[in-house]
Amino acid sequence: MCQDCGCGDTNLVPVEVQKRILSRNDSVAAHNRDHFAQKHIFTVNLMGSPGAGKTAVLEATAKAFKGGQRLGALAGDLATDNDAKRLERAGIRSKAITTGQTCHLDAEMVHHALHGFDLGGIDYFFIENVGNLVCPAVYDLGQTVNVVCLSVT
Repeated sequence: MCQDCGCGDTNLVPVEVQKRILSRNDSVAAHNRDHFAQKHIFTVNLMGSPGAGKTAVLEATAKAFKGGQRLGALAGDLATDNDAKRLERAGIRSKAITTGQTCHLDAEMVHHALHGFDLGGIDYFFIENVGNLVCPAVYDLGQTVNVVCLSVT
């Protein structure tokens, strides 16, 4: 019987892990976190399935902030900038990240989107992640907290 896990497989070959697979992402996430910390910005990675209401939650948040002048957001989407436009109409300074076929955002996508994004005067920054409930939770983006938007119909 296998001494490590008890599975009974006598042909197991141990593999030494020398580097975390997401180490590059973690490094860029730490860099993003530094950007946010230097400007005292509380950053939320907002995750949820497609149609769960992530954009609607942010629109309601902007309304509660009376126009959202202290809010900023990156809106991840496979193909469109529709959510970013909705957030702009709600008064949230926003920018779209179009991922193509990628089912999540990673720290480097966020970092590139932050170039040219004016973070001045923003207290709360939201990263509206691509609608998926598996991949986004694995990737550190440099956020302060993770929030999941759930919808039960």
